Amino acid sequence: MVPVRVLLFDPGVTGSATGRWQVAAFRHFGLSDWLKDLLMAGPLLGNSATPLASTAPTAAPPGLTSPFARWIDQRLPIISGFRREYVDYPTPRNLTYLWNFGALATIALAALILTGIFLSINYTATGAAAFASVETIDRQVSSGWIIRSTHMAGVSLFFIALYVHTYRSLYYGSYKAPRELLWLTGVLLLVMVMVTAFAGYVLPWGQMSYWGAVVVYNAVSTIPGFGHSLANWLQGGETLGDAALHRFYVLHFVMGFLILGAVVLHVAALHVTGSNNPLGIDVKGPQDTLPFHPYYTSKDGVGLCVFLVAFAVLVFYLPGWLTQADNYIEANPFSTPSDITPEWYFAPFYAVLRAVPSKFGGLLLSAGSVLVLFAVPWLDTSPVRSARFRPIYRRLMVLLAVSFLLLLAAGLHRPQGIWLGLSRLATLYWFLHFLVLLPLLGSVEKTLPLPESIGRPVLPPRPSSSGTRIPAGAAAAPMEKN
Repeated sequence: MVPVRVLLFDPGVTGSATGRWQVAAFRHFGLSDWLKDLLMAGPLLGNSATPLASTAPTAAPPGLTSPFARWIDQRLPIISGFRREYVDYPTPRNLTYLWNFGALATIALAALILTGIFLSINYTATGAAAFASVETIDRQVSSGWIIRSTHMAGVSLFFIALYVHTYRSLYYGSYKAPRELLWLTGVLLLVMVMVTAFAGYVLPWGQMSYWGAVVVYNAVSTIPGFGHSLANWLQGGETLGDAALHRFYVLHFVMGFLILGAVVLHVAALHVTGSNNPLGIDVKGPQDTLPFHPYYTSKDGVGLCVFLVAFAVLVFYLPGWLTQADNYIEANPFSTPSDITPEWYFAPFYAVLRAVPSKFGGLLLSAGSVLVLFAVPWLDTSPVRSARFRPIYRRLMVLLAVSFLLLLAAGLHRPQGIWLGLSRLATLYWFLHFLVLLPLLGSVEKTLPLPESIGRPVLPPRPSSSGTRIPAGAAAAPMEKN
């Protein structure tokens, strides 16, 4: 047998940062045990490598009773990998229902992709037929109305889950080390979802769809130097028409699957670093964790039931509640609506766009209000993660939520009077929060003392053999060395 040399993994560097990253990556993808049995890996950078030790399949884990499942897992350990990452996966024992929203966003994404595939079967991406094809789906295609209502409601619920998920991460400091890449993939996902949602918003070719695209075209055109050329390239010409609609259709369809891939990357990053928790402290030992199943699968199940009830109410009773009535009127380039109003999930950023007189300045502020999130892990200089132990930061996070809601309301009204003033005030605080207050808090804020472990404030004290009561964390301290 010809020896096979492997340059994947050097057991001699497992104590280094590189080695720990490799071990975590292999373990996440279910390859650690398989590689351990099949490979005797050599050095990483070109010294002699050890040949393959054995070609015999590894033994399947004892929990598998089906012969077929054992046969599969011996050759491709996907079953044991799934069990390790989604059944026995150790999760902080103090997670609240706010941690449900990541799973709920995944459910909403799955519903959007499935319904989007069925909608694309009957949709026609031309200016002359797009609106009529959507009406046909609603009125003539069998069950077409429920598929489209599910798609429309799913978008709103998806954004609700994303916004709550993002706010929870900001509040509890889930962007701090070692979770910077987890946060960056999450913000990237948010940007991708926004781009995809806008492309989908144009497809019905109603009045708001058409004029919303015109607003974006005019904003992009204001970029000095190449703005006009970029806008023409995006829409395929000087005016919105068949070319633009076809490009938005392709972009919307392809981005849905790219988002799915980004979700996989996001979850992989989560399973490498582990979940944050409301206390914002690291797991110290087994006393601080619970297996994901059945504890958090049941908790997610409760949240899913509430989520599905809200979904059903929107689909069956309020199908048009979260969309604009003018979008049920076919696009007319010669009739401008009295007020161009976006969907509610774009309203905060639309309010920022209109908060300043300059179109280019509004574009910079609107894009910057999202892009600033990428820099949050480095803007926040405090060593403490959770807002529970940061009195000033906790109050500032309330103001941040209020500013976001004010921008949402202002974006749904004309930019005049009190709404213009509120949008400018909220925009000012948004950037002040991230660019000024976050960097300063690390040096001026007096934080509260942190608990010794997650289990100490959660688990009740237990009596020892001598009759004294021992804190839960102290009893498990020797296990923390493992």
